[in-house]
Amino acid sequence: MQSSSTTSEQNGDVPDGFVTVRNAGAFADRNGPLYLRLSDSTLGFCVSSAHCNPVGVCHGGWLGTFLDMQMPLTAMREGGLESQFLLTVSLSMDFLASGAKGSWVEGQATVLKRSKTLFFIQGLAVSGGVPLLRASGVYKMVPADRSRDVPKALK
Repeated sequence: MQSSSTTSEQNGDVPDGFVTVRNAGAFADRNGPLYLRLSDSTLGFCVSSAHCNPVGVCHGGWLGTFLDMQMPLTAMREGGLESQFLLTVSLSMDFLASGAKGSWVEGQATVLKRSKTLFFIQGLAVSGGVPLLRASGVYKMVPADRSRDVPKALK
């Protein structure tokens, strides 16, 4: 379970309407904190030292991971898929700008197409109105109880 952050660097300036994400899994818990705006399922985070690469800007791998959480979350919310899980099949990313330490980053996503089991989604990680990362992904829908058995679920 993710605990609330206590340092000003980790908390940054979290906008009104966002709450701390809890129980998002060990990876997200270790790399957060993440925040969620419940009204529209927008994820956000404040870039801390833990998110930065050796040159002091937000690591591209973290930004990609962040959108790889935002895109399926958007699809699940729009599709009413609480009992499903969306596995990443394909993820393509274009880095557009760097995220400075201390900046607030929000995710945006749009479902472009949905088939019986696949979702085609595009997303942006944005800070202060500036797009940092553009991504597109393909996700496969599986029942949540099968998500732990990834190889079988992908068949």
